[in-house]
Amino acid sequence: QAQLVESGGGLVQAGGSLRLSCVASGRIFSSYAMGWFRQAPGKEREFVAAIRWNGGSTYYADSVKGRFTISRDNAKNTAYLQMNSLKPEDTAVYYCAVSPYWVATTSDYRYWGQGTQVTVSS
Repeated sequence: QAQLVESGGGLVQAGGSLRLSCVASGRIFSSYAMGWFRQAPGKEREFVAAIRWNGGSTYYADSVKGRFTISRDNAKNTAYLQMNSLKPEDTAVYYCAVSPYWVATTSDYRYWGQGTQVTVSS
């Protein structure tokens, strides 16, 4: 069993930055891939970024590539999502989740946080 808690969301103007954090409890964190997802009102949850258990590999949705950076600190059981050059279309609830598989579909992510709201004003 694991629990994930996101923080760092808020209201920011277009072009601004935010850094989201995801703290995990339980011993699985350091051996699991970590992903960030988001869900905007009226839309399906979508993948944003993922990082391998050791931080050695990352990949991003095309919509955030070059603007967002995912990282992790296994000693702190924490993952981060640095979001720069934010756009109004980035407005969503952001969730972190963990998966035992590096190549994973959304359904492979076993544990999810409660989400943190990010709102980008134009």
